[in-house]
Amino acid sequence: MQGTGLPLATPFDAAGDVDHGALAALVEWVEARGVDFIVPCGSNSEAPLLTREERAAVVDTVADATDLPVLAGTGAEGERETLALTRDAAEAGADAALVVTPYYFEHGPDAMADYYRRVADASPVPVYLYSVPAFTGRALAPETVGRVADHPNVAGMKDSSGDMAAFKRILARTPDDFDLLVGSGGVYAEALALGGSGGVLGVANLVPELASAVYAADDPAVARERNDAFVELNHLVTSDYGIPGLKAAMRSRGAPAGVVRSPHTPVPEAVAEELAAAVERALD
Repeated sequence: MQGTGLPLATPFDAAGDVDHGALAALVEWVEARGVDFIVPCGSNSEAPLLTREERAAVVDTVADATDLPVLAGTGAEGERETLALTRDAAEAGADAALVVTPYYFEHGPDAMADYYRRVADASPVPVYLYSVPAFTGRALAPETVGRVADHPNVAGMKDSSGDMAAFKRILARTPDDFDLLVGSGGVYAEALALGGSGGVLGVANLVPELASAVYAADDPAVARERNDAFVELNHLVTSDYGIPGLKAAMRSRGAPAGVVRSPHTPVPEAVAEELAAAVERALD
C-alpha cells in the first residue's frame, strides 16, 4: 500500500447498528476526493466495538463499494482471534490485513516477533504490522520490526507512535519494498520526506482531499505547507475530541458518518460548532 489511506469511519444508525448504505456512500465520498486505499475496521472505525460478524460484513461492504486496495484491520488480543478475523477479511475481499500489536497483556520483543511470523505464515493475504501505543500501551520496537520485515508475507507497517526518530530507525532496518505508513496526520509530510510510503490518517475521513494533496506534492516544502493546513484540525479530531468529534466534523461537511456506538457519546453542540469552524478554516 502506498499513498494516502484512511481508517474509514463506520456509520451507525440511531439504533446502534452498522448502516451499510451509509458505509458504501462514505466509501464513494472519500474515493471521489482522492484517497489511494481504504482501511476498514481500524481504530477510527470503532473496530473494537464491532463483533466478528460485523467486521466481516463491514469489509464486504467496503470491498464491494470500491476498486481501491482494501487493507482491513484484523488484529485482536490473541493469535487465534487474529487469524480468524484475517481469514474473514480475506474472504470478504480484503487485499491485505492490518494487524495491531496484541494488547491487554504485556509481551516482550521475542514473543512479538514470533507472533507476527506465525500470523504471516498462516495469513491468506499480506500482513501489515500496526503499532499504536496510545491505545495498546506499547510501541513496536524498530528492532522487532526489523526481525520480521524479511518475512515474504509481511508487506509493511503502520506506525502511529508519532515518533519520527523511531520511524527513521524502522526505515533503516527494513527492505526497500517494505511499505512504512505513518498513522499520525500531524507529521504526514515529515514522514514522507524521510522516505515513508504513505499514511493511514484518521483526519483523511474528514478532509481526504487535503491529505491526498500532501502525498501528491513534488516538493517537500509544498507538502509541509499543505500538511500545516490541517494540523490543528487533526489534533482536534484525534487528541481533543476523538471519534465523536471526527464524526461530528464529518457531518458538518455532509459526509455520511452516522453516529457513534456506545460507550462513545456525541460531542456537545458547542463542540460540533467549533469543529465545523475548524473544518472551514482548513479548507479555506
